[in-house]
Amino acid sequence: MTSGTDHDAGHVTHLDALTDAVRRYRDAEGAMRGRSRESMHLGRTDMTALRLLLRAGRSGRPLSAAALARELAISTAATTVLVDRLEKSGHAERRRSATDGRGVEIWPTASSDEEVRSTMGALHERMKEITNALSPEETAVIHRFLGDLGVAVSALDFPFPAAGG
Repeated sequence: MTSGTDHDAGHVTHLDALTDAVRRYRDAEGAMRGRSRESMHLGRTDMTALRLLLRAGRSGRPLSAAALARELAISTAATTVLVDRLEKSGHAERRRSATDGRGVEIWPTASSDEEVRSTMGALHERMKEITNALSPEETAVIHRFLGDLGVAVSALDFPFPAAGG
């Protein structure tokens, strides 16, 4: 029979192991994203912008420069420089809006979509293999855990208030 203290110690070890696994995954994913950015010759913000543009383009609702600036939380001047870089590298293009001839939309190029798909395709295949090996119950638990973890991290506000006050 185990005492409450042994159970608590085991629980802490279990939590430490889970926290460590999340950290290892986060570090591995960060390293993979870095390699992906390097292979595409893009900086962090440029890659984030390209991801946003690809998602918007696939939905048929391209982003304006102002919308991209809001999504990235950067100034419109910085967005102009960013879009110039993405155009120069062949990853994005400016087009007149089909609905508002005065407006300009930012679209990813077909070649950038193909480049991202080829870069991320292997990762997505590996993720599918791992996910397919899980039972529906395991998938539900992991889905809930990751969703809750995402909410908890998103809700953090810096700097943290002082303890006790």
